[in-house]
Amino acid sequence: MTAITKTRMGSLDLLKGLVMVIMAIDHVREYFHYSAFLYDPADPTKSTLPIFFTRFITHFCAPTFCFLAGTSAFMVGKRKSRTELSGFLLKRGLWLVFIEMTVVNFAWFFDVYFRSPGLLVIWSLGISMIVLAALVHLPRKFILLFSLLLILGHNLLDNVHYNGNVLWAMLHEVAFFKLTDGIEFTILYPIIPWIAVMALGYYFGAFYDKSYDNLKRRKLFNLIGTSAIIAFVILRFSNLYGDPILIKTTVFYQKI
Repeated sequence: MTAITKTRMGSLDLLKGLVMVIMAIDHVREYFHYSAFLYDPADPTKSTLPIFFTRFITHFCAPTFCFLAGTSAFMVGKRKSRTELSGFLLKRGLWLVFIEMTVVNFAWFFDVYFRSPGLLVIWSLGISMIVLAALVHLPRKFILLFSLLLILGHNLLDNVHYNGNVLWAMLHEVAFFKLTDGIEFTILYPIIPWIAVMALGYYFGAFYDKSYDNLKRRKLFNLIGTSAIIAFVILRFSNLYGDPILIKTTVFYQKI
């Protein structure tokens, strides 16, 4: 009898599945809650507790998707050469961008004329894979440094605005552009810092290698997680950096 080789990480699959369920709940709210586009569901002065919580918890979804996509890329890379992995990520990324601009955009609005195209989370995942296709050729320490610099430092760009500049919006700024009287273009997921989140996930993939001790990994992850939560609480209480209220003021409706 042939022995069955375990090729998947149960904990990662469980986390992916949980995040998919949470995101599905939020998408149901978007489709069926009549006030979905009338006010911010995370605004406690207008929302109800169930709606608020449904929206609040989904803030964990996109970062988790992006991070785990990087981790999965590392695991795929253990069965491929770096050149093969780079080609795989490039093709997968281009495919996701194509899917975003066609299938996903249609699924949101059911508009065969595509009068409201947008760059949403699938686009950011695709672009992140394309960037990761280049990063995998670099040393892991550089990937870690690149990731941390973008994740921790990208809010320094919050006050940098270039009205009407689509390229800048794609890089860092949520924006709505009026292309013509009947066509509006939306950028909701600028690629900074998403490319860094996926790259960081790729870096962390090495901790799931068979040669890495499970107990040591658990202790390290608990330390990182606890430190990140403490840092988050300090930042939010101080509101000195990365203020989400400030970020919301960078949303523009522009004509180009």
